[in-house]
Amino acid sequence: MPRIAYFGPQGTFTEQAARSLAGADELVPVETISSALTSVRRGEADAACVPVENSVEGPVSATLDGLAEESPLVAVAEALLPVHFTVLTRDDVETVRTVASHPHALAQVRWWLEHNLPEARAVVSSSTAAAAVAVQRGEYDAAVTAPVAVEHYPLRVLATEVADVPDARTRFLLLRPPGVLPEPTGSDRTSIVAAAANRTGALAELLAELATRGINLTRLDARPIKGNFGLYRFFIDFEGHVAEPRIGAALAALRRRCNNVRFLGSHPRADGVQATIEPGAANDDFGNADAWVDAVRKGELA
Repeated sequence: MPRIAYFGPQGTFTEQAARSLAGADELVPVETISSALTSVRRGEADAACVPVENSVEGPVSATLDGLAEESPLVAVAEALLPVHFTVLTRDDVETVRTVASHPHALAQVRWWLEHNLPEARAVVSSSTAAAAVAVQRGEYDAAVTAPVAVEHYPLRVLATEVADVPDARTRFLLLRPPGVLPEPTGSDRTSIVAAAANRTGALAELLAELATRGINLTRLDARPIKGNFGLYRFFIDFEGHVAEPRIGAALAALRRRCNNVRFLGSHPRADGVQATIEPGAANDDFGNADAWVDAVRKGELA
């Protein structure tokens, strides 16, 4: 049975995402995002499920850095989960003085905590589930957790459906070693990380390669390159699949312009949004243009 490592422990949103992506595969919780990626690189797991971005708090830096470094991994699927929290306490807690959770979770319930537990001090933990474990041990009074945590930890539910932003969502990736990619569906996302030259207009030139081919950008993040102060990598998501001529042409152009480009995957989008195709930028348009150039080279034009 395939093994899927996920950012644990049990009872996190990542476990919920892994359940939706892995089917009947064996789910293996690990302590950190880095550990999940490493387990795949070492062959200890067949795939890893990790968060990549949140609609409120933005990108998950540990995932981005982990994908840019060491041996390549590629995304083959994604899940998009609504982020509504459950607040758990022990039965013997009468007054909540401390509330523990992951920093992203605390940031997304800040207003709720201020209005419902104004005396409580927020405490950072490595994950929402780790916060629940700490409450069980008596270290803190309450934990802000994923709803699935109630299946794993015998704690009292203080509140459910907690979220300062009702439509907050987190996107998760299923990552595997490079291999056969999912087939294009017309509703796909391609991801890369590129290290551009440190000069005026370098980023604009990269984005122009997408724009001139009618490719719609869906995400752009910058992360510093460790050990090179002032130099950055750009994580770029855009509509389309590497099997399409227009996407292949854009990737080739980016590879020519950049110091380094790493392909991070092409896979179906979880939201099912169809790619935006500008006039003249359809795959047939690129195919017909290439055929015309071939005819010119062969002297076959009438």
